Amino acid sequence: MSDNKSNNGRCRIVLTGGPGGGKTTAADLFRREIGDRVVVVPEAATLLFSGGFPRTNDALATRAAQRAIYHVQRNLEDVQSALFPERILLCDRGTLDGAAYWPDEEAAFYTDVGSSYERELSRYDAVIFFESAAVGGSSIEGNNPIRIESRDAAIALDSRLREIWAKHPRFFLVPHNSSFVKKIMFGLAVLESIVAQHDRKGR
Repeated sequence: MSDNKSNNGRCRIVLTGGPGGGKTTAADLFRREIGDRVVVVPEAATLLFSGGFPRTNDALATRAAQRAIYHVQRNLEDVQSALFPERILLCDRGTLDGAAYWPDEEAAFYTDVGSSYERELSRYDAVIFFESAAVGGSSIEGNNPIRIESRDAAIALDSRLREIWAKHPRFFLVPHNSSFVKKIMFGLAVLESIVAQHDRKGR
């Protein structure tokens, strides 16, 4: 399986983190701010689960769901990259997120999807991790009916996702803040900085 990141003439940035971190809000605001310089890749899990894909705690069903999410995620990224080769690709979650939800050991996830940790990590030029509000004791309830995690589950997922993504050479943490607005503003500033650095390199 080849890495398609090189097909994108701009850069590919993943926004990730535990449930209720604000990544989707940040992606939407950033797209509104810089317009057609960016294209957002929507969260594959939300697309599948909101479309009727079953979501249970059964291990076999979880593997099937994460396998589907992985392939949808990859193909969504590649389609957007092909359609908009000169735009910044802003991904609402990335292919490695599935490893945190996998019911078995992490290595089994890569074997199952026919890839490797290194290959998936290299798909992205930068990773911005939005820490879950649950880490700070805040509610993660929002307008996403697909979110079913308890606060404890959200904290555990946040920790696992951070462990997986933190090895990326351009990993940026957006920590929890009691002010959601300040947190989002900080995340947007990080995004702006990454894009500005990439623009300077491209000159």
